[in-house]
Amino acid sequence: MIEFINQLLPFLFIIGKILVVVVPLIVCVAMLTYFERKVIAAMQLRKGPNVVGFMGLLQPFADGLKLLLKETIIPSQANKIVFLIAPMLTFSLALLGWAVIPISSQFVIANINVGILYLFAISSLGVYGIIMAGWASNSKYAFLGAIRSSAQMVSYEVSIGFVLVTVLLMVGSLNLSDIVQAQAGGIAHWHAFGLLFPMFVVFFISALAETNRHPFDLPEAEAELVAGYNVEYSAMSFALFFLGEYANMILMSGMTAILFLGGWMPPSNLPAFTVIPSVVWFVAKVLLCLFVFVWTRATLPRYRYDQLMRLGWKVFLPLSLVWVVLVSGWVIYK
Repeated sequence: MIEFINQLLPFLFIIGKILVVVVPLIVCVAMLTYFERKVIAAMQLRKGPNVVGFMGLLQPFADGLKLLLKETIIPSQANKIVFLIAPMLTFSLALLGWAVIPISSQFVIANINVGILYLFAISSLGVYGIIMAGWASNSKYAFLGAIRSSAQMVSYEVSIGFVLVTVLLMVGSLNLSDIVQAQAGGIAHWHAFGLLFPMFVVFFISALAETNRHPFDLPEAEAELVAGYNVEYSAMSFALFFLGEYANMILMSGMTAILFLGGWMPPSNLPAFTVIPSVVWFVAKVLLCLFVFVWTRATLPRYRYDQLMRLGWKVFLPLSLVWVVLVSGWVIYK
């Protein structure tokens, strides 16, 4: 019995670490919807959610309960199994990415040596959930939205891949903890404020396109596609797509903080900064990136589809390729 318990303990420890990350993350996804509505309301001189709970803080939970209690309507001609798997896949992949994100110097679920490759693979798989949803719905609008979204995501994944190459060339490691450690020493050593500043800009704009956010939310263009790939979804199946988008926003913000903003590192080695826990610095940087996501939505109009593809293939791809060559030369001759 004791031997069985000893064998079980490592498994329970891993489950505990996963819950420590996933449970707060799901709560944060819910509260991000409230944060977005409040920020946009402030920018438009409105109040935003202010009825359910103190200052409207319980509004996300009321919305979630409403969607949970609604009936899930499945189109009669849809492929039911694929139709229901698609939103689950989209939401699950957004959570799986956090397995390798180091939240502090002491805490990461899986500190693997190929963390960047893992994140790139997970982000690439996100396309499948959207294509499955558009195809399984057996609707022309949903299918067109899925094709448009998959083309958009694949286009910007190419640029993101080359941006990741520049980071690993600078650091010499695919381990995300090593990438953060390489930026120790204050704000001047962060990649976003050095040679990789253009790649920081390319990565963040590509993250907007990858998560289908303004000004690149063309897959959800109401004017011509009704609502895009999720037009046939309702109740909790729709909520999973909705939550998956916001979970992807948090994941991309976490990646931005890790790769370019020093992760859990403070902006200075002064005692006033180092006394603050590393987790707080990481969360603050993620919140800053999320604020820019929301700020962009409140400010910029939607791109046309040809402008979106031109930006990805004719601007970001050549720029990232040139920067890979420049960084390679700098690493060799420095």
